[in-house]
Amino acid sequence: MVASPAASLSARGWARVAARYATPDPRRSLVQLLTTVIPLAGLWTAMSLTVRDAYWLTLVLSVPTAAFLVRLFMIQHDCGHRSFLRSPRLNDLLGHAIGVLTLTPHGYWRKAHNIHHATSGNLDKRGIGEVHVLTVREYLALPRWKRLAYRAYRHPIALLGIGPLYLFVIKFRLPLDLLRRHRGTLASVMATNVAIGGFIAGLALWLGVAGALMVQAPVVLLSSMAGIWLFYVQHQFEHTYWRRNDDWSFHEAAIRGSSYYDLPQPLRWLTADIGIHHIHHLSSRIPNYRLRECLADNAALREISRITLRDSLRCLRLALWDEDAGRLVGFSALRGAKASP
Repeated sequence: MVASPAASLSARGWARVAARYATPDPRRSLVQLLTTVIPLAGLWTAMSLTVRDAYWLTLVLSVPTAAFLVRLFMIQHDCGHRSFLRSPRLNDLLGHAIGVLTLTPHGYWRKAHNIHHATSGNLDKRGIGEVHVLTVREYLALPRWKRLAYRAYRHPIALLGIGPLYLFVIKFRLPLDLLRRHRGTLASVMATNVAIGGFIAGLALWLGVAGALMVQAPVVLLSSMAGIWLFYVQHQFEHTYWRRNDDWSFHEAAIRGSSYYDLPQPLRWLTADIGIHHIHHLSSRIPNYRLRECLADNAALREISRITLRDSLRCLRLALWDEDAGRLVGFSALRGAKASP
């Protein structure tokens, strides 16, 4: 395929280009699943066997174990878009099974994440499946205590420490934000909770309650932190895209409001190329293992919304959308600014 200059295609045109890759390959899907599940099972078993006599080794092993769990979550993510396998039913069955290990109820998460795709970058439809963002004007209009609360929420300790544990361990057990409006997802949530309870109970019978916690806690902490970090940098970068509903465009939000997180190997492989997020938002039916193929065939897409690993570290200071400047800014940009009436 001949690469087109970025200026020669609209965002909608790039969506049509991306859609050509939206066909799963059952063989590649199976190989990806096996090369994720088998190492994960081996590492998890090794952690369980070392927890009593060499806990330092258990902690060392928790790092690659968490990395493979993140990769497994990316497969569940594809199942949520029904892009990993050709059969919608098989996608859902596999997604539900993986959700027990990732602590993520598949039915609920699929619904919430698809809402995120449908509303990403829309200032008038914030609230589901996203890191909450205020505009500068909204922030300045808040009373002092609410400003402090928002600053606390956007602090790296909250975003990458407290937040991931709250989301995966607590909120996903009964995610009321969506269940009130979509009660059909309750069965998925409860079934996942029961299965998780059974898994933890079996682990506790084998290793004891303390041993089970010593194995699972570092893996859950590390994998949830990595997952939230990836989601954060996919949309929270300086020149991202936010618009009011009247000016909002799905395709513009996809290509300009989603980053191309250009990671080095082996991080690209471990994250199943989810960093190629602008293409994923252009066509969510592309299996993760074809995102790199689309990027390779269309050179112009490599320069759109690209951020490197070093660039991403600076994204943590960004917290507010400046509607006048059209970019995310940090709290330091507000020095001297006055509150709105």
